[in-house]
Amino acid sequence: MPGHRPVPHHAGHRERLRHRARTAGLNHLPDYELLELFLFRSQPQGDVKPIAKALLARFGSLAAVLAASVEELMTVRAEDTKGRVKGIGVETALDLAALHEVAQRVAKEPAVKRPVISSWTALLAYVRVALQHEPREQFRVLYLDKKNQLILDEIQNRGTVDHAPVYPREVVRRGLEVSAAAMILVHNHPSGDPTPSRADIEMTRLIVQAAKSLSIEVHDHLIVGREGVTSFKSLGLM
Repeated sequence: MPGHRPVPHHAGHRERLRHRARTAGLNHLPDYELLELFLFRSQPQGDVKPIAKALLARFGSLAAVLAASVEELMTVRAEDTKGRVKGIGVETALDLAALHEVAQRVAKEPAVKRPVISSWTALLAYVRVALQHEPREQFRVLYLDKKNQLILDEIQNRGTVDHAPVYPREVVRRGLEVSAAAMILVHNHPSGDPTPSRADIEMTRLIVQAAKSLSIEVHDHLIVGREGVTSFKSLGLM
């Protein structure tokens, strides 16, 4: 009919996707559709499928999308069905970053509520969520009380893609400040390979030595990579 405007191909898509999520279950949705559901809230109009797919293509996985920084998320662009290029705005980027923070806190809860040593599986799950897809090296310390319950999870330093400066005296000094009886060292390898380097081994030796002189025990040093988590203690390096 004259003057009749064609209906966009995505018209009704949001309701169809929500209906499928309710009836079939969220676990049956592919990653890009799960992302779409979340993007509906920060982008109330238009087709978000190209952006969802562009995010997964850019970062490689759903976990990596959520772990990306606000600045990195805002570099993503996608072309819609009309050939218009759209990007991720600060509101959408903050929503995604908030979702990652929620995932970290949920993963952290089991490790916090029980002695860390007796909930090792929960601890490994938490450090993987927190660090597995970090694009830059990050060194953090889990400070524990006498019952091996978590007092503080603190980021000591953020670095480059292959190095984060660590100062053993500062690590131990902070332990004294929070009255820690023990600690677990954690850092990531953005390359994906969690194999300890010679520098990692030497740095760990210096921290263990400094902590021992002040009666603080170092239970382990965990290195997180996309391929898994490596434990110094399991490797006989401590």
